[in-house]
Amino acid sequence: MTYKQISLTKFSKPMKYIFSYTEPQKHLIDIEFIGGNIAGDETTIQLPAWRPGRYELGNFAKNVKQFIAQDEKGKALVFNKVTKDCWKIQTKGVKELHIKYSYYSVDLNAGSTFLDEKQLYVNPVNCCVYIPERIHEACTVELKVPVNYQVATSMPSATPHKKREDTSYKHSLSAKDYHELADSPFIASATILHNIFFMDGVEFNIWFQGECKPNWAKVINDFFIFINEQFVSMKAPIPSNEYHFLFQILPHRFHHGVEHLSSTVIALGPSYEVMRGETFLELLSVSSHELFHAWNIKAIRPAEMFPYDYTKENYSRLGFVCEGVTTYYGDFFLFRSGIYSEFEYFRSMFRHLHAHFDNFGRYNLSVADSSFDTWLDGYTEIVPHRKTSIYSEGCLLALMTDLMIRKYTQNERSLDDVVRHLYNEFAKKEKGYTEVDYRATVEKIAGHSFGEFFSNYVYKASSYENALRECIEYIGLQLLTGSSKRYPERYYGFKISELLPNSKVIAIYPGSIAEKAGVQLGDEIMGINGYTVKNNLAEWAKYFGVSEIKLTVNNGGKTRNVTFTPSAEEYYKTYYVQKVSSPTGDQIKNFTAWSKRKF
Repeated sequence: MTYKQISLTKFSKPMKYIFSYTEPQKHLIDIEFIGGNIAGDETTIQLPAWRPGRYELGNFAKNVKQFIAQDEKGKALVFNKVTKDCWKIQTKGVKELHIKYSYYSVDLNAGSTFLDEKQLYVNPVNCCVYIPERIHEACTVELKVPVNYQVATSMPSATPHKKREDTSYKHSLSAKDYHELADSPFIASATILHNIFFMDGVEFNIWFQGECKPNWAKVINDFFIFINEQFVSMKAPIPSNEYHFLFQILPHRFHHGVEHLSSTVIALGPSYEVMRGETFLELLSVSSHELFHAWNIKAIRPAEMFPYDYTKENYSRLGFVCEGVTTYYGDFFLFRSGIYSEFEYFRSMFRHLHAHFDNFGRYNLSVADSSFDTWLDGYTEIVPHRKTSIYSEGCLLALMTDLMIRKYTQNERSLDDVVRHLYNEFAKKEKGYTEVDYRATVEKIAGHSFGEFFSNYVYKASSYENALRECIEYIGLQLLTGSSKRYPERYYGFKISELLPNSKVIAIYPGSIAEKAGVQLGDEIMGINGYTVKNNLAEWAKYFGVSEIKLTVNNGGKTRNVTFTPSAEEYYKTYYVQKVSSPTGDQIKNFTAWSKRKF
């Protein structure tokens, strides 16, 4: 569906959105959209079908309830629904169009909209309708929330005469157009915690909503360090003069982040771990990742998404750049800036290595084709070993690209230069880049052809093992393999999840003895050789060794037995990176140039 853009000079009154609610425990937000200067006998109203940052259809219209259309006098207007998220309103003689509806808001994650007794949290792209041909017009937002509710958002106040210390300062907001509105989540709450710091003229705001006791000194210190590293690498601040980290802290284990040009929402938990140990490192990791997205995907964007079309899939094969390069840099900035120890960074690489080597989809679908297919089956594995990950495979490709450029240029250039070039030549010129543009930029920076590399690893379903070994050798690292410490993975050929009362099969090694014997995905393992299993399958498996094994499993309400005899053959392995024991002088120099750290 295409629409003709109407001249903006014809209109002066912004599109208006009013948010209110009466019974927050019902999770229903009342939304009113007001569009003035209506012209024509029929007006199209559209709700986005997806949200940027998640390349699958969101079908947000399923949350819409009691949709009505009225004119400026409150008279009901006739309308009909023409697609799952598009309405045609009969507007002959209408000057001002009012669309009213309730939006069900019960899910709480980094890309959702949520309402309860403590907060109104909105991602406008979920729930704000628009008139497609007037998408570039200014918008205002009015929040009918308690007077003591503070509002966290990158959107500017529509009442700048108020003092920032006034909690109602941002109860009225403005956006230059619908794109900015859709990209500007907000949290309104009386319990939200806030702090602020500045770097190179950019105002950084950090907000915590939920049960949390922020260690502000620690948070601001570490944020300052990794943000500075990003600025240094890009040789410029982010493309905004104000940025907001909006944290939704949850009482249970959770990890999710969504990028925006001038903000990010990060949902993380559990509350009691957020400020310590690995969960705090997780907080830093996702924060670094999402901030880098301000350059890579919000500014530097594939041509297929420039501008975003909210009505349908925006297919692209560049997910390995959008998400893969960002995944690489997210943790690499923490390592390069000294926040991550060597152990912590290598552990991060370990996770991506296993995501690649444990997934036999690497032999079935290339990362470029997997990028395209996120729109088909989303972010879950529906068919085992069907495709690869734009995050992990993309990260490994970015690492190899970075090291190859450094090798070809004697450390004079790097992937940093590629990103800067894309930013200066495409983002700043307000245009998207193509697959051809990306490869051409890499080759221009490297002064060397990457044709074989792209053919073999970007566009071909293949293992990265040999290429990885060769690339990391340049910086004195080696890729090592070992036996899995989990007995069923090593000798049976399947992985289990022990989050449930019983061990559940979540992955099976193709051709393994377990697969041949009839073990299936989703099998709950109830017993082994007549003994009940309660999250201790690995211990029993090790105990029985190479003896005949009879597993009692349940799947779909049916119980069956699976019998096999393990052999000395090993299946799942462990992959990890470590430094070589006797590095050459060049390897030491290359490692330092890459990491800004001593070997």
